[in-house]
Amino acid sequence: MFDLLVAAILFLAVSGAFHLHYMLTAGDWDMWIDWKDRQWWVTLTPIMAITFPAALQYVFWTKFRLPIAATFAVVCLLFGQWINRYFGFHLWSYFPMSEVIPALLIPGALVLDVALLLTGNFLFTAMSGAFAFALLFYPANWFWLAPYRLPVEVMGQLVSVGDYISYAFTRTALPEYIRLIERGTLRTFGGHSAIIASFFSAFVSILMYLAWWHIGMLLARVVTTPNTLKNFMGLTDKDEPAETAQKAIDGTSLQGRFVAAE
Repeated sequence: MFDLLVAAILFLAVSGAFHLHYMLTAGDWDMWIDWKDRQWWVTLTPIMAITFPAALQYVFWTKFRLPIAATFAVVCLLFGQWINRYFGFHLWSYFPMSEVIPALLIPGALVLDVALLLTGNFLFTAMSGAFAFALLFYPANWFWLAPYRLPVEVMGQLVSVGDYISYAFTRTALPEYIRLIERGTLRTFGGHSAIIASFFSAFVSILMYLAWWHIGMLLARVVTTPNTLKNFMGLTDKDEPAETAQKAIDGTSLQGRFVAAE
């Protein structure tokens, strides 16, 4: 029962923290169907989404030998995403769910976990798993995103289905200046920009994975600091072992003099 309680708390904590981080860094590009462009969305989303999986992989792998951290983190993120999109965007603001579908990250997370399981080394995981995590992002999302890239004619203008849905539902207070408008292609063709963006994102994801692996290592350390104020006031425990008391004496010169005077 206690294990289930800890698992539930961990799931909700990771969901909240990862979702907050993701919304603050890549949320704008992943929020709306017409903002899922072939350049910024493809570049930025994997880079920001590999952070928590990398940090949790250090904890899960080094402490428990569990190669499921990336998948666990992404499932937590998707849980928070769908709660936010359904209750916040759909039920509260009346946007259709077809406009606010979050990105799919599970295929890349599975590959990241498999890479760590097979190599057992964070450096090789970064070079292979993190690279594949970003490279698989666009193909994994293409199968459900393709229908929204089809062209339709609206009042004499040719637009994509995703653009038309977003034009029909006015979004006030949104920073439209960051919306990428591709003139001419209408985002209805694959093009080479998505491929270049994917490879650039894969390269940066390697560096991001290494950075967040070490962040996870730092956060997983249990660090205790001596209570110097308590020792300075002479409130040391009499039952404290002699070795600890000696360390307290050697801690600061003033503290040492105070204890020596006693």
